[in-house]
Amino acid sequence: MKKALLMAAALLLAPMAAMAADYKEGVHYTVINEGPESAKPEITEFFSFYCPHCYNFAKTVVPKIQANLPEGVAFNQAHVEFIGREMGVEMSRAFAIAKQLNVEEKIEPALFSAIHDKRQQFTRADDVRALFIANGVEAKAYDAAASSFMVNAQMSKMKRDTENAKISGVPSLVVNGKYRVETGSIKSYDELIDIAFYLSTMNKK
Repeated sequence: MKKALLMAAALLLAPMAAMAADYKEGVHYTVINEGPESAKPEITEFFSFYCPHCYNFAKTVVPKIQANLPEGVAFNQAHVEFIGREMGVEMSRAFAIAKQLNVEEKIEPALFSAIHDKRQQFTRADDVRALFIANGVEAKAYDAAASSFMVNAQMSKMKRDTENAKISGVPSLVVNGKYRVETGSIKSYDELIDIAFYLSTMNKK
C-alpha cells in the first residue's frame, strides 16, 4: 500500500517537474542583468496605484503569493512612477511613506479603492496626505516621513530598480533581482506564480 501511494505521488509530481523544466529564458522569463542574483531569494512586484490590473492583482494574486512563498523567499513591492504623470511620483512617495510608517496594509487598499472604486481625483500631494490622515495616520508623523531621508532613498531605489529591470508594464514580477517573468506566453496567474517560485529557488538548491 505504501509503495502504491509513493508511486501515485511520484506520478502527480512528475507533470509539475516537467512543467518547471519547460520554463525557458526568452520565453517565460528574461535575464535582466549579467551580475549575481540578490543575496537572498526574493520576488518583487512592480505596480502602480493607477493601474486597474494591479488593483485586481493586489486582491487576488498577491495573497496567494504571500501565503505560498517557498521557504526563505521574501516578497517585496515597488511602485512605478511612469503612470499618472506627475502624480505617479507622488504615489511612489505615498507608498514609501506607508512602508516607513508600517501602515502599507491599511494605506495600499485605501489608495487603490479611492482611485478605482470611488473615482477620487488626486491632483496634489495634499490630497494624498488627507487620505493618510483619514485612515488614522497622524499629520505630524506623515509630514516627518514625507521629507525623510529614508523615504527619498526608497523612492530612488524603486525608480532605479524599475529602470534596471526595464519595466514597461505592470503588474510585473522580478525574481532575485535578475529575472523578469514574461507574461506573453502565460495562460494564468497561477502559472505566473509558479514561474516566479521556480526562479526564486532555481539556483538555491
